[in-house]
Amino acid sequence: MFDLTGKVAVVTGGNGGIGLGMAGALARAGATVVIAGRNAEKSSQAVADLKTQGWSADAIEADVTDEHQVARLFQEVMVRHGRLDILVNNAGSTVRKAPEALSLQEFLQVMDVNLTSTFLCCRAAHALMKVGGSGKIINIGSMLSLLGAPYAAAYGASKGGVVQFTRSIATAWAAHNIQCNAVLPGWIDTELTQGARQQVAGLYEKVLARTPAGRWGEPADLAGIAVFLASGASDFVTGTAIPVDGGYSIA
Repeated sequence: MFDLTGKVAVVTGGNGGIGLGMAGALARAGATVVIAGRNAEKSSQAVADLKTQGWSADAIEADVTDEHQVARLFQEVMVRHGRLDILVNNAGSTVRKAPEALSLQEFLQVMDVNLTSTFLCCRAAHALMKVGGSGKIINIGSMLSLLGAPYAAAYGASKGGVVQFTRSIATAWAAHNIQCNAVLPGWIDTELTQGARQQVAGLYEKVLARTPAGRWGEPADLAGIAVFLASGASDFVTGTAIPVDGGYSIA
Protein backbone atom coordinates (compact mmCIF):
# COMPACT_ATOMS: atom_id res chain seq x y z
CA MET A 1 0.00 0.00 0.00
CA PHE A 2 2.90 2.36 0.71
CA ASP A 3 5.17 1.05 -2.04
CA LEU A 4 6.22 3.74 -4.55
CA THR A 5 8.30 1.52 -6.79
CA GLY A 6 8.13 2.71 -10.38
CA LYS A 7 6.70 6.12 -9.47
CA VAL A 8 8.34 9.42 -10.43
CA ALA A 9 8.22 12.32 -7.98
CA VAL A 10 9.23 15.97 -8.44
CA VAL A 11 10.19 17.81 -5.25
CA THR A 12 10.70 21.55 -5.61
CA GLY A 13 13.23 22.97 -3.17
CA GLY A 14 14.16 19.38 -2.46
CA ASN A 15 17.86 20.02 -1.96
CA GLY A 16 17.69 20.85 1.74
CA GLY A 17 15.62 20.95 4.92
CA ILE A 18 12.07 19.64 4.80
CA GLY A 19 12.24 19.15 1.04
CA LEU A 20 15.27 16.87 1.23
CA GLY A 21 13.71 14.96 4.11
CA MET A 22 10.59 14.30 2.05
CA ALA A 23 12.60 13.50 -1.08
CA GLY A 24 14.58 10.92 0.87
CA ALA A 25 11.39 9.37 2.23
CA LEU A 26 9.86 9.03 -1.24
CA ALA A 27 13.08 7.58 -2.66
CA ARG A 28 13.35 5.11 0.22
CA ALA A 29 9.79 3.98 -0.56
CA GLY A 30 10.87 3.20 -4.13
CA ALA A 31 10.17 6.37 -6.14
CA THR A 32 12.57 8.01 -8.54
CA VAL A 33 12.92 11.51 -7.09
CA VAL A 34 13.64 14.57 -9.24
CA ILE A 35 14.90 17.52 -7.22
CA ALA A 36 14.06 20.88 -8.77
CA GLY A 37 15.79 24.03 -7.58
CA ARG A 38 17.79 27.08 -8.55
CA ASN A 39 21.02 26.02 -6.81
CA ALA A 40 22.40 23.38 -9.15
CA GLU A 41 25.41 22.63 -6.95
CA LYS A 42 23.27 22.08 -3.85
CA SER A 43 20.85 19.91 -5.82
CA SER A 44 23.69 17.80 -7.22
CA GLN A 45 25.00 17.22 -3.71
CA ALA A 46 21.54 16.21 -2.51
CA VAL A 47 21.21 13.73 -5.38
CA ALA A 48 24.65 12.30 -4.60
CA ASP A 49 23.65 11.87 -0.96
CA LEU A 50 20.45 10.04 -1.94
CA LYS A 51 22.27 7.79 -4.37
CA THR A 52 24.77 6.75 -1.71
CA GLN A 53 21.77 5.18 0.05
CA GLY A 54 21.06 3.16 -3.08
CA TRP A 55 18.04 5.26 -4.02
CA SER A 56 17.04 6.64 -7.43
CA ALA A 57 17.42 10.42 -7.73
CA ASP A 58 17.90 13.11 -10.36
CA ALA A 59 18.15 16.92 -10.40
CA ILE A 60 16.90 19.56 -12.81
CA GLU A 61 17.85 23.21 -12.40
CA ALA A 62 14.80 25.48 -12.52
CA ASP A 63 13.41 28.68 -11.04
CA VAL A 64 9.88 27.58 -10.21
CA THR A 65 8.61 31.17 -10.08
CA ASP A 66 9.24 31.43 -13.84
CA GLU A 67 6.46 30.09 -16.06
CA HIS A 68 8.77 29.12 -18.90
CA GLN A 69 11.27 27.37 -16.65
CA VAL A 70 8.45 25.41 -15.01
CA ALA A 71 7.24 24.25 -18.43
CA ARG A 72 10.79 23.21 -19.32
CA LEU A 73 11.17 21.41 -15.98
CA PHE A 74 8.20 19.13 -16.55
CA GLN A 75 9.06 18.58 -20.20
CA GLU A 76 12.51 17.43 -19.08
CA VAL A 77 11.01 15.12 -16.46
CA MET A 78 8.99 13.43 -19.21
CA VAL A 79 12.02 13.16 -21.50
CA ARG A 80 14.20 11.61 -18.80
CA HIS A 81 11.65 9.50 -16.93
CA GLY A 82 8.55 9.18 -19.12
CA ARG A 83 5.95 9.84 -16.42
CA LEU A 84 4.96 12.00 -13.45
CA ASP A 85 3.12 10.53 -10.48
CA ILE A 86 3.91 12.78 -7.51
CA LEU A 87 4.55 16.50 -7.06
CA VAL A 88 5.75 18.03 -3.80
CA ASN A 89 5.67 21.85 -3.85
CA ASN A 90 8.18 22.71 -1.15
CA ALA A 91 10.11 25.72 -2.49
CA GLY A 92 9.82 28.48 0.09
CA SER A 93 11.12 31.86 1.18
CA THR A 94 10.41 34.51 3.79
CA VAL A 95 11.27 38.06 4.79
CA ARG A 96 11.03 38.67 8.55
CA LYS A 97 9.84 42.23 9.03
CA ALA A 98 6.90 44.05 10.55
CA PRO A 99 4.10 44.36 7.96
CA GLU A 100 4.50 48.11 7.63
CA ALA A 101 8.23 47.70 6.95
CA LEU A 102 7.78 45.35 3.99
CA SER A 103 8.47 46.77 0.57
CA LEU A 104 6.19 45.78 -2.29
CA GLN A 105 9.11 43.96 -3.89
CA GLU A 106 9.70 41.91 -0.72
CA PHE A 107 6.02 41.04 -0.38
CA LEU A 108 5.73 39.95 -4.00
CA GLN A 109 8.98 37.98 -3.80
CA VAL A 110 7.65 35.87 -0.93
CA MET A 111 4.30 35.40 -2.67
CA ASP A 112 6.02 34.33 -5.89
CA VAL A 113 8.28 31.74 -4.27
CA ASN A 114 5.65 30.28 -1.94
CA LEU A 115 2.35 30.62 -3.80
CA THR A 116 2.89 31.48 -7.46
CA SER A 117 5.37 28.62 -7.85
CA THR A 118 2.80 26.24 -6.35
CA PHE A 119 0.22 27.36 -8.91
CA LEU A 120 2.63 27.07 -11.83
CA CYS A 121 3.90 23.61 -10.88
CA CYS A 122 0.43 22.27 -10.08
CA ARG A 123 -0.93 23.49 -13.40
CA ALA A 124 1.94 21.92 -15.32
CA ALA A 125 1.72 18.67 -13.36
CA HIS A 126 -2.03 18.39 -13.81
CA ALA A 127 -1.76 18.10 -17.59
CA LEU A 128 0.63 15.16 -17.27
CA MET A 129 -1.21 13.45 -14.41
CA LYS A 130 -4.55 13.71 -16.18
CA VAL A 131 -3.16 11.93 -19.22
CA GLY A 132 -1.55 9.36 -16.92
CA GLY A 133 -4.83 8.68 -15.15
CA SER A 134 -3.75 9.51 -11.61
CA GLY A 135 -1.54 11.71 -9.49
CA LYS A 136 -0.61 12.94 -6.03
CA ILE A 137 0.08 16.59 -5.25
CA ILE A 138 1.49 17.59 -1.86
CA ASN A 139 1.73 21.33 -1.16
CA ILE A 140 3.77 22.52 1.80
CA GLY A 141 2.00 25.06 3.96
CA SER A 142 3.00 26.10 7.46
CA MET A 143 1.76 26.73 10.98
CA LEU A 144 1.38 30.25 9.65
CA SER A 145 -1.27 28.95 7.27
CA LEU A 146 -3.38 28.88 10.45
CA LEU A 147 -1.77 31.25 12.94
CA GLY A 148 -0.45 34.80 12.86
CA ALA A 149 3.00 36.24 13.60
CA PRO A 150 3.97 39.92 13.60
CA TYR A 151 7.17 39.28 11.63
CA ALA A 152 5.66 37.03 8.92
CA ALA A 153 2.79 38.85 7.20
CA ALA A 154 3.88 38.02 3.65
CA TYR A 155 4.84 34.46 4.55
CA GLY A 156 1.58 33.84 6.40
CA ALA A 157 -0.47 35.27 3.55
CA SER A 158 1.32 33.08 1.04
CA LYS A 159 1.02 29.92 3.13
CA GLY A 160 -2.66 30.58 3.86
CA GLY A 161 -3.07 30.91 0.12
CA VAL A 162 -1.38 27.54 -0.39
CA VAL A 163 -4.04 25.84 1.74
CA GLN A 164 -6.96 27.50 -0.04
CA PHE A 165 -5.43 26.82 -3.44
CA THR A 166 -4.97 23.16 -2.45
CA ARG A 167 -8.64 22.88 -1.52
CA SER A 168 -9.67 24.39 -4.83
CA ILE A 169 -7.58 22.11 -7.02
CA ALA A 170 -8.66 19.11 -4.92
CA THR A 171 -12.27 19.76 -5.86
CA ALA A 172 -11.40 20.52 -9.49
CA TRP A 173 -9.20 17.52 -10.12
CA ALA A 174 -10.76 14.75 -8.02
CA ALA A 175 -12.61 13.53 -11.10
CA HIS A 176 -9.21 13.06 -12.79
CA ASN A 177 -8.08 10.77 -9.93
CA ILE A 178 -5.60 13.38 -8.70
CA GLN A 179 -5.46 13.81 -4.93
CA CYS A 180 -4.23 17.19 -3.69
CA ASN A 181 -3.33 17.79 -0.05
CA ALA A 182 -1.35 20.24 2.05
CA VAL A 183 1.10 19.49 4.85
CA LEU A 184 1.55 22.10 7.57
CA PRO A 185 4.93 21.60 9.23
CA GLY A 186 5.37 22.95 12.71
CA TRP A 187 8.65 24.33 13.95
CA ILE A 188 11.16 22.09 12.18
CA ASP A 189 14.90 22.55 12.70
CA THR A 190 16.09 23.71 9.26
CA GLU A 191 18.22 26.51 7.81
CA LEU A 192 15.08 28.64 7.48
CA THR A 193 14.06 28.29 11.14
CA GLN A 194 17.64 28.61 12.35
CA GLY A 195 17.57 32.05 10.76
CA ALA A 196 14.30 32.77 12.54
CA ARG A 197 15.84 31.86 15.90
CA GLN A 198 18.62 34.36 15.26
CA GLN A 199 16.17 37.13 14.40
CA VAL A 200 13.32 36.47 16.86
CA ALA A 201 14.37 36.71 20.49
CA GLY A 202 13.34 33.75 22.64
CA LEU A 203 11.76 31.84 19.75
CA TYR A 204 13.42 28.52 20.55
CA GLU A 205 12.21 28.54 24.15
CA LYS A 206 8.70 29.74 23.25
CA VAL A 207 8.22 26.98 20.69
CA LEU A 208 9.55 24.38 23.10
CA ALA A 209 7.19 25.55 25.85
CA ARG A 210 4.13 25.45 23.59
CA THR A 211 4.80 22.14 21.82
CA PRO A 212 3.25 19.18 23.69
CA ALA A 213 5.83 16.81 22.17
CA GLY A 214 8.47 18.80 24.04
CA ARG A 215 10.88 19.27 21.16
CA TRP A 216 11.45 20.95 17.83
CA GLY A 217 10.78 18.79 14.79
CA GLU A 218 13.33 17.38 12.37
CA PRO A 219 13.02 16.93 8.59
CA ALA A 220 12.72 13.17 9.17
CA ASP A 221 9.43 13.83 10.99
CA LEU A 222 7.87 14.64 7.60
CA ALA A 223 8.84 11.26 6.09
CA GLY A 224 5.71 9.36 7.07
CA ILE A 225 3.20 11.96 5.91
CA ALA A 226 5.07 12.33 2.61
CA VAL A 227 4.89 8.62 1.81
CA PHE A 228 1.28 8.36 2.97
CA LEU A 229 0.05 11.21 0.80
CA ALA A 230 2.11 10.03 -2.18
CA SER A 231 0.92 6.43 -2.00
CA GLY A 232 -2.20 4.41 -2.65
CA ALA A 233 -2.92 4.53 1.08
CA SER A 234 -4.36 8.04 0.59
CA ASP A 235 -6.46 7.44 -2.53
CA PHE A 236 -9.63 8.70 -0.77
CA VAL A 237 -7.89 11.61 0.99
CA THR A 238 -8.00 14.96 -0.80
CA GLY A 239 -8.30 18.65 0.05
CA THR A 240 -6.86 18.24 3.55
CA ALA A 241 -4.33 20.40 5.41
CA ILE A 242 -2.52 18.16 7.87
CA PRO A 243 -0.37 19.64 10.67
CA VAL A 244 2.87 17.82 11.49
CA ASP A 245 3.81 19.90 14.48
CA GLY A 246 4.06 17.89 17.67
CA GLY A 247 0.77 19.41 18.80
CA TYR A 248 1.87 23.05 18.49
CA SER A 249 -1.33 24.14 16.70
CA ILE A 250 -3.68 22.61 19.28
CA ALA A 251 -1.91 23.65 22.48
